Amino acid sequence: MNLTQLELNNLSVAKDVGKAFGLLAGIASDLLPTPVILLIGSVEGLIGYGTQWLVVSERIRPLPYWQMCIFLCLGGNSTTWMNTAVLVTCIRNFRRNRGPVSGILKGYVGLSTAIFTDVCNALFSNDPSSFLLMLALVPFAVCLNAIFFLREVPPSATASEEKEESRYFTIFNTVAVVISIYLLGYEFVPSPSRVFSLAFAVILLVLLASPLAVPVYAFIRTWSSQKNESGLDVEGQIDEPLLKQEETQQQEGEVVAVAPQTTEEVPVLQEKKRRPVIGEEHTIFEAILTVDFWLLFLSFLCGVGTGLAVMNNMGQIGLALGYVDVSMFVSLTSIWGFFGRIISGTVSEYFIKKSGTPRPLCNAASQILMTVGYILMALALPGSLYIGSIVVGICYGVRLAVTVPTASELFGLKYYGLLYNILILNLPLGSFLFSGLLAGFLYDAEATPTPGGGNTCVGAHCYRLVFIIMAIACVIGFGLDVLLSIRTKDIYRKIHSSRRGRSRKSASPSNGQ
Repeated sequence: MNLTQLELNNLSVAKDVGKAFGLLAGIASDLLPTPVILLIGSVEGLIGYGTQWLVVSERIRPLPYWQMCIFLCLGGNSTTWMNTAVLVTCIRNFRRNRGPVSGILKGYVGLSTAIFTDVCNALFSNDPSSFLLMLALVPFAVCLNAIFFLREVPPSATASEEKEESRYFTIFNTVAVVISIYLLGYEFVPSPSRVFSLAFAVILLVLLASPLAVPVYAFIRTWSSQKNESGLDVEGQIDEPLLKQEETQQQEGEVVAVAPQTTEEVPVLQEKKRRPVIGEEHTIFEAILTVDFWLLFLSFLCGVGTGLAVMNNMGQIGLALGYVDVSMFVSLTSIWGFFGRIISGTVSEYFIKKSGTPRPLCNAASQILMTVGYILMALALPGSLYIGSIVVGICYGVRLAVTVPTASELFGLKYYGLLYNILILNLPLGSFLFSGLLAGFLYDAEATPTPGGGNTCVGAHCYRLVFIIMAIACVIGFGLDVLLSIRTKDIYRKIHSSRRGRSRKSASPSNGQ
């Protein structure tokens, strides 16, 4: 399209600005039903990416530059509507498995770039216009189907139902890991043939669709159970609806992430009307007025902001350190970012159920590990970029997967859609601060002008100061996460006690009868 590099970079900024407008999706998610949120996102994506496809495929004349910025902004913003609809609904539906839910959903987001790119390469020989057409049509078609199935349902009411959910999430995790390894293996195949590429795409699509077997199995199991119970006496048929009604009333009156029913609960609920405490439902204004929110927000900025700086500049970092082919580092960051999301979501949930360990401690551990990664890359030792790209990928994934359920546990689920999108503002903000300003300014300061214009820098000194400053930022983030863990330890102790109490009640003989 005869654009300069600066103009291309500004188009990327327009896409990130679209994500910053995710606040609109957050506000709408608390006011509109889930199908409407999905429909808005899918139509917006169809228009944004569809117009880009028309331009790149030369079916229409190239649009003025400012109009292209608008359509890239629409494309970037469309994902916020889809992500908000899916994430908020699933967190509310599976509130006792928030870690695995967040890990799986964020994990697939991390894999989505590789999935779309590899499928396009396999089916369309990596044609840019075909890639844009896929981005326009595939999410639109998937969302149209999801409109009929994605909705809020009552969460699990017993320990047995919670265990059944956990087994299903184990299956989802296993399938996701298989897909990630399958994608990574394809990256190492040199010059695959057309037949091999088609076979790869077909198998990948089957793997992506395989988790649908879980809800089908659950439906058949429920249907068979209801059919077997149809022969119960009249008294049994009357008692069952009453039991369900009692369970529903308990769920509707449940305060997110609070202790089991105690005599102190009534005063707490009365106090909530005046000023909620951490662990109860907060409005957005009540949440942002707390110290805990800003501890979470700023520590999130330290983690994802520095991680984005590495990912956005990975190509330039590799070239500066003397690597000709930097695609391997990009793949390592992406794949290990997926493992960081999947593992941290499940592990943080396990330790909450086992000992009431505050979830922010997982973020604190990731900050320390990320600090070590930046120091290694600053030293520029042999192989340090391989280790650094893996470490940054893992820790970036941990931050995304752990922060999402943490916010819901501290501030509730009623206004979670908007709260989530406020936290996600750290992505464009962190990209601007650490990637655009810090890395860009310091690289230019170390670079030397080239005869054809522009500048270039080769050597470990190009990004050494950038890595040192980002390591310091991660140390600050570590301190913030530790402080947040100390301030919220009572909340997670109550969550732990509540789940243990539920397990004992479910295991008692009277409950079994």
